[in-house]
Amino acid sequence: MTATTDTGIHIAGLSKRYGEGDTAVDALKDVNMSVAPGEVIGLVGPSGSGKTTLLKCLGAVIEPTRGQMTLGGEVIYDQGWKIPDLRTLRRDRIGFVFQAPYLIPFLDVTDNVALLPMLAGHPNGESRARALELLQALDVAHRSRAQVSELSGGEQQRVSIARALANRPPVILADEPTAPLDSQRALAVMRILNQMARQYQTAIIVVTHDEKIIPTFKRIYHIRDGRTVEEAGEGREIE
Repeated sequence: MTATTDTGIHIAGLSKRYGEGDTAVDALKDVNMSVAPGEVIGLVGPSGSGKTTLLKCLGAVIEPTRGQMTLGGEVIYDQGWKIPDLRTLRRDRIGFVFQAPYLIPFLDVTDNVALLPMLAGHPNGESRARALELLQALDVAHRSRAQVSELSGGEQQRVSIARALANRPPVILADEPTAPLDSQRALAVMRILNQMARQYQTAIIVVTHDEKIIPTFKRIYHIRDGRTVEEAGEGREIE
């Protein structure tokens, strides 16, 4: 990867076109965005506006048409991918939190969180110690030996956040992480994300339609027809 002096997330002139000629569709049009380490920003917009396409580009799931992306101080895309192994990038450098937790049902809570570090080659003991550290920070260490089916919905989402942090990624992409939760649990998830961002200096993007959590962001990017506009958010404190 190409090193830079900036960390966090930086996007410059990012575009994504599907198709060719008269049938071409521009899903993203010269998107610019920055998220500092330790910051949680919101990405909002109507269905079909380009939110999912942007998240997939950032997550190295689909290739942009042009532009530049820098994650964690390294240029990963500049008119083409700058790294040879996208799977390793996704595993080691990007944490994902989804609307559904997608935990592995036949593993207990600790093993669900420790799995990614183990796959990255870290010793089992070190990986499990890291998992327990995160579970403790997220107040679910008492469930460390529980099976996924024994957890509440809020507990499962906390475990999924621990898993996203397990490899110490500089970036977390959260796609509608509070959609299935009531107001109290949704705000609890946002409190956790903000705490983890500060504690581990992780840059976090939260894609959301959830009106309950939008007042918690200090900065918001609105995306419409493939273009982004930044505005200041309320940054309301979460009790």
